[in-house]
Amino acid sequence: MVNLTDRAATEIKGLLEKQGKTDAMLRVFVSGGGCSGFQYGMSLEDDAMEGDTHSEVNGVKVIVDPRSAMYISGAEVDFVDNMMGGGFKIDNPNAASSCGCGHSFTPKDGEGAEEAAAATSGCGSCPSSGAGY
Repeated sequence: MVNLTDRAATEIKGLLEKQGKTDAMLRVFVSGGGCSGFQYGMSLEDDAMEGDTHSEVNGVKVIVDPRSAMYISGAEVDFVDNMMGGGFKIDNPNAASSCGCGHSFTPKDGEGAEEAAAATSGCGSCPSSGAGY
């Protein structure tokens, strides 16, 4: 469903340990908004919701809701450090285009592409720091 690089898994495990939530799961999701129509999100959760897809990747439990799954199936989560700071980055094979900040995307033709086009709000909604999630 969603892959994690070794670096991303290490960072997530560190977050889980720091927060004392070693049994928590990483939720990767998509919501409307952002400068390209849809935006990525990630959260740490103790419980999955009905219908979630469950997997374990590089020792991290990952959950994705059914709606998000159709937009991010096959995506890879990485952790990158750059001059603007560090953060998580998602490489999504289902994206026709992505915003310069890498936090939002427009899906390839198909379900959701029109919805994304209608939700596009311009790059003013991008975080200015360049840091990831």
